[in-house]
Amino acid sequence: MQIIVTGGAGFIGSNLVWELARRSPEALITVVDDFTSASFKNLSGFGGDFVAQPCESLDWERQFADAEIGLIYHLASITDTTVTDQRQMVERNVEGFRQILRFARARAVRVVYASSAATYGLASGLMREDQPPAPANVYGFSKMIMDNLARAAVQGGLSVAGLRYFNVYGPREAHKGKMASMIYQLHRQMQSGQRPRVFFDGQQRRDFVYVGDVVEGTLKAGASSACGAFNIGSSVAASFNELIACLNQTMGTDLAPEYFDNPYGEFYQTHTEAELTKSRQELGYAPRFMLQDGVNDYVNWLKAN
Repeated sequence: MQIIVTGGAGFIGSNLVWELARRSPEALITVVDDFTSASFKNLSGFGGDFVAQPCESLDWERQFADAEIGLIYHLASITDTTVTDQRQMVERNVEGFRQILRFARARAVRVVYASSAATYGLASGLMREDQPPAPANVYGFSKMIMDNLARAAVQGGLSVAGLRYFNVYGPREAHKGKMASMIYQLHRQMQSGQRPRVFFDGQQRRDFVYVGDVVEGTLKAGASSACGAFNIGSSVAASFNELIACLNQTMGTDLAPEYFDNPYGEFYQTHTEAELTKSRQELGYAPRFMLQDGVNDYVNWLKAN
């Protein structure tokens, strides 16, 4: 059996690839990634195949003409939410997904893809899969359109699950630079002795979810036949101030936050929080890492790497 992982050299993708290789050593894993947001170092020692092409221009039928495909995990995407080129964002994210759905439909292959909590926009309180989308930026808009395409594909008989990842953090994200998680950014500052800088007044709340839980949820979706959109988060909204307290505890530091004005204004999500009932019931997903546990594990990984 061959498993395709698009975006497999990126942050979540590479963690997924390594866990797939550990659990299914007999499977041929093929990564499709054009390195838009990725690093070869994330797959150092990888034993599978690699196709260095963007999803929207790859000739899928020719590339995989003789392959027996068991599953497609589609994680490739422009993930930089500060990108303002609307055509570029939508074209890359949506058209790549459209090509994958066409290929999967012809082969009757299940597709699990990365959607996003950005589709909920500037909501407050628990975010449920059945609430109307209201993206506040073009990244969230592109994911909303992908959800629409997936819904139509399911109505046409294809097996598709979209995972609305919340604020993911963990190993193998350093290549993302300014788009790496707040936890990574704050850890770097605090490790160098600087006060952690966050937007005034640090009370913004995020559903921080450890990448180990995200990978587990993604694999459960791959093993399931459930279709539709599913939240993948921790179900807890923690403030940036609480995050800094967790880092201080793990690192043995006592650094107070330094606050500065938020430059993103009305487009900034001040609250994300996943409602997980549907994901628990239909996928069997249950997060294992609460914030302090995830921070402990991640900081230990950073020390070792």
